[in-house]
Amino acid sequence: MKLKVAIQGIKGSNHHQVATEFLGKDIELVECLSFDKLIDRVLDGTADKGVMAIENSIAGSIIPNYNLVYHNNIHIIGEHYLSIHHNLMVLKGQTMEQIKEVRTHPMALLQCMEFLKQYPQLKLVEDVDTAETARQIQEKQLKHVAAIAPTVAAELYGLDIIAPEIQTIKNNATRFIILKKQNKVLPKEEINKASLRFITDHKRGSLATVLNVMSDCNMNLTKIQSLPVIETPWKYAFFVDVTFEKYDHFSKAKSLLEIMSEDFRVLGEYKNALKG
Repeated sequence: MKLKVAIQGIKGSNHHQVATEFLGKDIELVECLSFDKLIDRVLDGTADKGVMAIENSIAGSIIPNYNLVYHNNIHIIGEHYLSIHHNLMVLKGQTMEQIKEVRTHPMALLQCMEFLKQYPQLKLVEDVDTAETARQIQEKQLKHVAAIAPTVAAELYGLDIIAPEIQTIKNNATRFIILKKQNKVLPKEEINKASLRFITDHKRGSLATVLNVMSDCNMNLTKIQSLPVIETPWKYAFFVDVTFEKYDHFSKAKSLLEIMSEDFRVLGEYKNALKG
C-alpha cells in the first residue's frame, strides 16, 4: 500500500513538492485546504504522515502551526527546506494587460509584493493555496485572473506563465516539518536536532538560565519562538529548536530542563536537514 501523506494544498503546491522530495514519489496525497484539516487527517489515521510549513526566510514563523503541533501531541519526525519560486500564471492567450485580479495564498502575496506594486490597478485576493488558485482558473476558465504558484502548477493545469520568478527576494526558502501521530524512533547516532516546548517562571533571568544550560550541554540554539499561554494571561511558552553533535549531550540537557522549566515537552527528535 502507498504511504498516505497529508499536505496543505493540492497537487502542484509547494507542500506536494516537499512530500515527494522527502518521502518519495510513490505516495498517495491527502489534500487539505487548511493546516487544521491536515492535523485532523494525521490524527484520525486517514494519512500516515503530514507535511506542514513552519517558517519562511522572509515572512518568518507560521505561528499558529506551533500550537497545532503542541496541542494535538503530534510528533515532528523530520524537516525539509524548499527554495520558493513564485510565478504569475494565466489562461493560455491572456496577457498582463488583461489581468485585473491576482489570487494566491497570503504568504505568496507577501513574498511578491515588490513585483505587484508595479501594477496598482490589480486587485489582490487571498486564497487557501497557490496551486488551488491555478486549478480554479483552468476549471472555471477565469479570464482576467492570474494565480501566483509554482511552475509545476502551470504544467499540471495548462496555464501560461507570463511573469516568472516574481518573488521579491530570490533566495527565499521555507522550512517544512514532517509529522506523524506516533514518534518515529531513529537510531540515536542519526539524531542531531530536536524541537522543544517549555514554560519558564516569572523570575528574573529564568530564560537566560535555561539557555545557559543548553549552551553548557553543547547545544546550538537555531530557533526560539515565544507564544502566549492562552489559559494564563501574560505567561509565555517557548518553542525552541536545537542542534547537537552527540545525543548524550541532548539527553543531559533534557533531564535538566525537565527540572528547571514547566510543562517541558520534546516535540520531535530528527535529522538536521541543513547539516552536510
